Order: sequence, then C-alpha cells, then structure tokens
Amino acid sequence: MSFSPIVVWFRESLRLSDHPALHAAATSGAPVICCYVYDTESAALRPLGGASRWWLAQSLRALQDELDALGVKLVIRRGPSAKAISELAREASTSAVYWNDVAQTGPRAVAAEVEAALDAIGVKSRVFADDLLIDPAELRGKDGRGPRVFTPFWKRVLAQGDPPKPLPVPVRLSSPSGIASLTVDELALEPTSPDWAGGLRTTWRAGERAAQARLAKFLETTVRGYAADRDRPDIEATSRLSPHLRFGEISPRQIWHAARFAAEQQPAFARGIDKFLSELGWREFSRHLLFNNPDLATRNLQPSFDAFPWSQDAAALRAWQRGQTGYPIVDAGMRELWHTGSMHNRVRMVAASLLVKHLLIDWRLGEQWFWDTLVDADPGSNPASWQWVAGSGADAAPYFRVFNPVLQGEKFDSSGTYVRRWVPELARLPAALIHQPWAAKPLELAEAGVVLGRSYPAPVVDHRHGRERALAAYASLRTSD
Repeated sequence: MSFSPIVVWFRESLRLSDHPALHAAATSGAPVICCYVYDTESAALRPLGGASRWWLAQSLRALQDELDALGVKLVIRRGPSAKAISELAREASTSAVYWNDVAQTGPRAVAAEVEAALDAIGVKSRVFADDLLIDPAELRGKDGRGPRVFTPFWKRVLAQGDPPKPLPVPVRLSSPSGIASLTVDELALEPTSPDWAGGLRTTWRAGERAAQARLAKFLETTVRGYAADRDRPDIEATSRLSPHLRFGEISPRQIWHAARFAAEQQPAFARGIDKFLSELGWREFSRHLLFNNPDLATRNLQPSFDAFPWSQDAAALRAWQRGQTGYPIVDAGMRELWHTGSMHNRVRMVAASLLVKHLLIDWRLGEQWFWDTLVDADPGSNPASWQWVAGSGADAAPYFRVFNPVLQGEKFDSSGTYVRRWVPELARLPAALIHQPWAAKPLELAEAGVVLGRSYPAPVVDHRHGRERALAAYASLRTSD
C-alpha cells in the first residue's frame, strides 16, 4: 500500500526527539518531507536579530546532519510561509502538512495563513502542542485574563503535575527524492563583511546533540550548587541551555523529566534542581505574558509608564552598548555579550538597571539591542525581563529598586575574576578596587597601568546622582497620575 507524503514543517522545534508533529508523521507509515521555511516576509513575525540568525544557521546544519543519519534530506525554502508551504505541498503531491504550535499571536497568525492556503488546494493540516509546559488558554482567571504574578502562576503549573513524557527519535524515516531545496549558505544568515561571529563560534555548539550533552553535564555536576551559585558570573554555575531552548533544540518537557529523574537519583541535588525548574518556569511565565500581550516588546504593561520622562541620550546609549560606561561589572557584561552572544543573567539585570534608571533611557532601546546581540533572544523572556527591570511590566521589580553596580560587582564577582576577563585594562587592579577604579589612589592606578578617562572611562553618571534622578522621574510620574 502506497501513501502520499506528509510534510513536517519545522518551525521553532529544530530537533528530532520529542517532536510531536514528526513523531505522528513517522508513525503514520507515509513518506515524510522535513521542511524549514525562512520567513522574513510575513508581517506578523518579528525578524530575528543578528546573533540569532547566526545561531539559526548552525542549528539548521545540525538538524541536517541528524536527518542525514536517517537518510532524509532537510528541505529549506524561503519566503512567506503560506506560499512556500503550499507550493511544496503541491510539488510533492502531499496529503497533509503537520507542524508544532508556537503559542504566540504572530506565529499563530502565520500558521492560520498556511492552513488556509493548504485548505484551498485540498491538503489537510494537523497542529500539535509543543513549546510550552501548559497551554496559556488553560490558565485564565475569572476575568478572562492571563497570569500577571509569577509565584501563583508557577504554583498552578506545578499543580498540573508532570507534563507528557518526551517522545523518542523516529527509528526510521523515508522521504521522496528530487525535492528542490536551498542550502543554509543561500539563506545568508551569517555575517561576512565584517565577520563579527568569531567569538560566537568559539563559545557555542548548536544543535540537539549539543543541547542534550549540556543538559546531562549540568544535571550530573553543576546543578548541585545552582541555588547558591547561579548569580555568580565568575564561575560556570548555570545550565547555558537558553539558546537551545529558544530554537527548540531541546524541549521544556525533556528538561523537566531529566531534572526530575536526576533529583530522584541524587536527592542532594534536589534544592538546586527545584531552583533550576523555577527558572524554566520564568521562561514559561514570560511566554504566557507574550501570548496575552502580543506587543510586549513595544508597550508598557503598566500604562502609567507611558508618560515616563525618558532621556534622549545617544552618547550614553552608545557607551552602554560598547561596554564603556565606567562601571566595570556592566562593561564586562556588555563586552561578553558582544563577543559571545550571551551574558550572565545577574549581569543582565545590573546592565539593564543602569540603562533605564541611572541613564533614564527607554527600556525598549535596551530590549532592541539585546534582541540583536543575544543568541538566546527569546520573544517572551527578553521583553518581559526588560519590563521587569524597568518597573513597567508584570510582577515587576519596584521602580525604587536601583541596582548599585559597585555593590553588585563586589557581591557577585568578589575577586574580580569576571571583570578581569572582559575588561583586561583593569586586570592589574586589586579586588578591593576593581569594581570602583575611580576610588584608587594615583599611585595605585599607575601601578595597574590605568589612566581614568583614557585607558578606561570615568562613570557616565555618578551612582547616587543617577539613583536620585531616577527616583525623581518616578515621583513625577506618580504625581501626574
């Protein structure tokens, strides 16, 4: 008995294991065409930033390798998804197209266009839940609104019990030959002139196998000290799974079940694992916020912030972007970001606080910079975290909580190891001074080879002055209510 092929549209699940759409197609007995569409034309989709495009190229190559091992080709197309998928379905005389849901307004709008285009040519569509632990529609209050506070949200998620167990990699796949495809190189995802991705290449390995290896290593060792050490940027104390999650190289269900199994095997790791899973919960919470607020990256969740007196200071913004603020912990983070496409989460908060509070620069400009430079630029976590720091978001930090970058550096990078790595011009300063070089005596600066204002900048704003100015701006906002 012969079957017409099924197209599996790979979207943000760039893996073979725990892939509901692929699993259903593979077990149907029909030939399977695995397809990825690079869509920069559908208006509902937010274009990827530069670092994310680089990661996507590596992830697609890794996916190609995994499919090659099963004797199947990854078909790559570009253009509006509805046009690309319907054309492929017509070319291949397919009976159906399967895909995993992306629980966001924009991707769902594009999926609806694909479904309509397929329906017009008599091709069936099947959609499978995938990218979240729980569907946002299941967590509505009596007022019909989604959750706005993390703790009760996470309690409700935990109360649902374990999510479904992950699905295995298909044992075998068959696929028709002769299907036209672009190459990854033809998508022009990677920088060339100039090629700024050298640091990304030396820092990361993308793909499903790399994600699984990173998770296994984390759960075998690092997670034991995670609860105590996760805020320290000077040591390897986090999972670094966020870009793998962002591109669906690993699923939340896989992480959940692997972590629960590790906790059963190693009870001493339970505290670290619970904290780790709560961080997975923040990713989930942010995605639910995005589902309920599609304009999360552009609109204040708290409308009172619409009148906030943001400053227009291009020079200060540029100094922040380049890691030249004069605050070593912030500059270290911003340079790490540019070199590796990532930044430690504690440092992200400190750097964001400096921008929106000390410098009074609109959080949206910071969010846009992170969106372009982070390999893990998540459409939910990135804007939700920026709004949390700014005080304009859901379950936000109080506006009067202004991080002191000196104290944050001294607390979480007490020996100055992190700063020395990324701000080498300060490397010879002692730990007591490395987070506030302006406090050093002239002889101490000379011995360290530091010339403030030349080899390293003076602070763009005094901490006390910046804090007072931020609080005054907030007070004026409250007065105008």
